[in-house]
Amino acid sequence: MSTTWFITGASRGLDHELTEQVLARGDRVAATLRTPSQLDDLAAAHGDRLWMRQLDVTDTVRMGRVVEEAFTDHERIDVVVSNAGFGVFGAAEDLTNDQVEQMIATNLTAAIHLARLVVPYLRRQGGGRIMQLSSMGRHIAFPAFSLYHATKWGH
Repeated sequence: MSTTWFITGASRGLDHELTEQVLARGDRVAATLRTPSQLDDLAAAHGDRLWMRQLDVTDTVRMGRVVEEAFTDHERIDVVVSNAGFGVFGAAEDLTNDQVEQMIATNLTAAIHLARLVVPYLRRQGGGRIMQLSSMGRHIAFPAFSLYHATKWGH
């Protein structure tokens, strides 16, 4: 029996690799990303086992609609992977207010909203898993990455 995964930020990095590996083993993926065309190669290779929707995780209203659509379109979702995120390199005092707000919204607040949105669906279907991924930035610090580290510590 195959597993269905809901993965945020599937366009790059660890989430893209996870999406690719999950599909390669025969499971289904409901992938969200800012630019769905970035997964066109995987869509061509895996057909209807890859469900994609455009999503900026900082848009909580849209996230609610995408989560509802994903759970409606799939018999069940077994694993929800929350990992969308980004970092800005620079001294904390040099970051703009917008950069600070966007990083907090993407790396911290969006994960909280996603969990709040998916838990009722997981309960209704009788279970599932939420995987909140972080990074080594939660455990060690690099110069000029202070805000990124602060948002990862929030996980």
